[in-house]
Amino acid sequence: MSTLAALARLRAVQTGTARRLATVRHCHLSERPMVFIPLRMAGEAAAPLAAMAGTDPDRPRLLVVPQPRDRDLRFAFAAELAEILLPYVEGLQKATETVERRGAEPYERCVDAPQLIVPNRSAVAFVHMLGRSTRFRRAEGPYAVHPSVPVLGRWLTFLAQRAQYPGSALLMAATEALSLHWATGQSALEDANLASLVSWIDPPPGMSGASAAREAEDPLIWPPAGPATDPGFDTEVLAPAIRAYEETRGDRAAARVGEAVRSQLEPTWRLMWRAIGLLGALPAGPGAAVRWEADRAAFTNFAAQLAEGGPPQPKRDSAVGAASRLARMERARASYDAQRAYDDPLVMAAYRLTGEAFTGTVVATDPDHAEGEGRGRKLRPLLTLRTSDPVRLAPGARLGTPERRGQQAEVVEISGEHVTLKIVKGMGRGKAATPGAVPEVGERLCYAALTDEFQPPASLPAPEDTPWTHGGPPPEHVPADEEPEEEWS
Repeated sequence: MSTLAALARLRAVQTGTARRLATVRHCHLSERPMVFIPLRMAGEAAAPLAAMAGTDPDRPRLLVVPQPRDRDLRFAFAAELAEILLPYVEGLQKATETVERRGAEPYERCVDAPQLIVPNRSAVAFVHMLGRSTRFRRAEGPYAVHPSVPVLGRWLTFLAQRAQYPGSALLMAATEALSLHWATGQSALEDANLASLVSWIDPPPGMSGASAAREAEDPLIWPPAGPATDPGFDTEVLAPAIRAYEETRGDRAAARVGEAVRSQLEPTWRLMWRAIGLLGALPAGPGAAVRWEADRAAFTNFAAQLAEGGPPQPKRDSAVGAASRLARMERARASYDAQRAYDDPLVMAAYRLTGEAFTGTVVATDPDHAEGEGRGRKLRPLLTLRTSDPVRLAPGARLGTPERRGQQAEVVEISGEHVTLKIVKGMGRGKAATPGAVPEVGERLCYAALTDEFQPPASLPAPEDTPWTHGGPPPEHVPADEEPEEEWS
């Protein structure tokens, strides 16, 4: 937690109201998101009990497994979920656009992509486990399932894997998105309670956030947002209803289980749309659109892979696959941090406090300064800024500035309140700098040791060339007869 975030939490305690941590929204918000609220059976990590899903706040769809230990009912639940999710996902593949690339062939990219919003990080983990439990199923032979079930599993796995990338918005936890933009007067663990978190941010009229959050902790008023259910509800309501269904297998008993879980899901459904409304009221930061383009590209590529009949995602990454994914996630993290800071002065302020960034006024410039002779001569303008921020940067450090995206400067010298920089990138291609590229005296600028420049992919061997020290080439996936018997855990 940064110093500013800690200060914001203290202010929230003093005032009884959540404090803003951001001036803009740092996550993309779809015009038509799919809200998905799963519940699982206690003691079973991936055995679905019920779910509520839909894109219309007024028309949620309830899915129920009246006996979660029944394998056929579990896969019937997965098939019902596929009826909701797959048309939503496939409908977004129809509209495409042509993307031009310098020095490369243009390619087609989907105009939009799906966005699945779940209540919390535990629900993201449930999506991952549900995808793992369904993507290897088969539509024929022993233990056959509906043909849509393995397709659903592959899409859920794709969404869960994208959720690991910093800044991705294809699968988003509401509690994490809200906590990114507001600080409450409670702990981070308490912020995982969606009802309590929303109450701090948007309390009812006449109530403070603190008092509304205390009321939200009552599971009789605001049941847990899942996927775990309240133990009291399990003992007093759910267990008798499931037992009655087991004994009769009748429609009335199934309806009793359905009404029980509906009472737990409907309050969370209302909270989810309140959370979406709170996020939607914030202006979107420019970086959110850039990251959504990356999400759309990933969605387009996976849809093409699925259409071509590629194999399901492996249970475990190969050595090369794991290294490649880790490198992509590290690049995504660096880009995400830089974009948030450049988009938002409140985020940048945290870096200013640690000395990784500073804001100052230009007091001197040398726009004609150059290095080298003859054809090797390079224009390297100098500028000196006066700042009162603590600067903890070494000479030679590369810096970027929100005021001139794409420009880079290098620290030459730090002397007291004065910092001398050398501009090394972003001045144009001519012998003289492009007008406006070199800051003028009196201009106030921010520089930070954060860059969002393109980084080439990691140089890794092909999977078939994996050395023996890392397990050798990965074997091909061959479906085994015993795979359909895999437990849902």
